[in-house]
Amino acid sequence: MTDKNTYDGAARWNGPSGNAWIEAQSVMDALYQPLADVLIDAVPRTATTVLDVGCGTGGTTVTMAGRGAARTTGVDISEPMLTAARKRAEQAGVDVTFIRADAQEHEFEPASYDLVMSRFGVMFFNDPVRAFTNLRHAAAPGATLKALVWRDIEDNPFMTTAERAAAPLLPDLPPRDPEAPGQFAFADQGKVRRILDESGWSGVTLEPVDVTCTMPESELVGYFSRLGPVGLALPHVDEATRAKVVDVVRPAFDPYVKEREVAFTAACWMVAGRAA
Repeated sequence: MTDKNTYDGAARWNGPSGNAWIEAQSVMDALYQPLADVLIDAVPRTATTVLDVGCGTGGTTVTMAGRGAARTTGVDISEPMLTAARKRAEQAGVDVTFIRADAQEHEFEPASYDLVMSRFGVMFFNDPVRAFTNLRHAAAPGATLKALVWRDIEDNPFMTTAERAAAPLLPDLPPRDPEAPGQFAFADQGKVRRILDESGWSGVTLEPVDVTCTMPESELVGYFSRLGPVGLALPHVDEATRAKVVDVVRPAFDPYVKEREVAFTAACWMVAGRAA
């Protein structure tokens, strides 16, 4: 299992994971657009100062800036992804500040945001209570928190299809540890409530959200061979093993493929709270 105290998100997201996301950016943007829409629809339209945590390539950040927020800031640990985010903002003609930092540690201006939001960017903190305490200090009194996070692994079988199929060929794939920083670290709603309560957020709610996400079938091999545990492992194996993994994993996704389209249900929590 991954020791949550040794998880090195900076190395991963400034290296293989961040670079893989950039390579697949157009696919990932389209795949997760329905989830971005759900998050944007859920945040207050009155928000004027916005902090987007784990903003990645800036899709939700730029959308909020385009909606008229007076000041929009995106923070992420990945410089490759922030480079793409800055380019996106420039192309959209919006004024956004992007900060390369760990939101757990960064010294934000106190009480300066009336909305703290995130799409899949808050599950990777080594110390989530410390992180959300820091974010609360950055939030103005009464500010809104809205974060979209993944529910249980069992509710999201698409996300582990590749690693389950590839396991016999890649025996060193790390097992998922829901207690460690990672994709499913916020699956347990009791754990999330404890984190937010201890870090000073009030009125905490978690509402289940189920959204259908799609991608062209032609992009499927590129998706699972770049991203996730299998994507991280494949650059370190020989070409014959890589080809064998692709041959084995691709049919495992057949239940999700219909008429040249891949479709799956993303099972998430919409986490909400207010800065006390």
